[in-house]
Amino acid sequence: MNEGIWILEVDEGQISQVIHNLVINAQQAMPEGGVIRVKVKNIMAREEELIQLGESRYVRITVEDDGIGIREEHLSKIFDPYFTTKQKGNGLGLSVAYSVVKNHSGQIEVESELGVGTRFHIYLPVTDKAAGEGREDRKARNGRGRILVMDDEEMVRGVTGEILGHLGYEVEFARDGDEAVEIYKRRRGSGKLFDLVIMDLIVPGGMGGKEAIKKLLELDPKVKALVSSEYSNDPVMSEYREHGFRGVITKPYKREELIETVYKAVNL
Repeated sequence: MNEGIWILEVDEGQISQVIHNLVINAQQAMPEGGVIRVKVKNIMAREEELIQLGESRYVRITVEDDGIGIREEHLSKIFDPYFTTKQKGNGLGLSVAYSVVKNHSGQIEVESELGVGTRFHIYLPVTDKAAGEGREDRKARNGRGRILVMDDEEMVRGVTGEILGHLGYEVEFARDGDEAVEIYKRRRGSGKLFDLVIMDLIVPGGMGGKEAIKKLLELDPKVKALVSSEYSNDPVMSEYREHGFRGVITKPYKREELIETVYKAVNL
């Protein structure tokens, strides 16, 4: 990492999700093992033809692996929703990463060579604010309680667990609705109740939140649950109470929004 890296103003939770996802992709691209390198560098727009983005200074974050690489014909498609060459997963990880970076007025690019490895470059515009300037003084929303997070994306589970765990919550995970229901049933039988369940609305090839909440309500009519999705226009997201949910969280998560929504739901 360079000394004197310029200051960025970003949503920590969202950018963490992006980097976490790229590291997971790099790991999966090296089934026989290898090295993942994460580099950070100050970049002037004119140096890398980023002038069209509108700012003169950027910080470039590079995630690089020694993996199997990506075929040339796939490079132009990897940020498209649902495009994937994996046998498991729904391919939304890179699509979400692309949206997050674009929403930060940045750019994400990929370079790859078969048998050599892959490099993802994230360019984020620099802010003129001093470190910490402009942040609101918020009371820490430290929490107590047990939360079950159901999501088929390992990236989302990991980042959500990290944020909530840091605040003091005990967090468990499920990959789909079936697993969430079984875990909830098992914990309820042992007397270790969950204070909140966060459920992904759509799980390709598995039970999603819409079906799982019905089963949870049969087990526990007082269950507290939030529905989560990147599809904010889905009717379940706007009519969540009619389906048995206490609130919604739109992906990719904004850290402060996640903290506030969970705090309110747990303490209702």
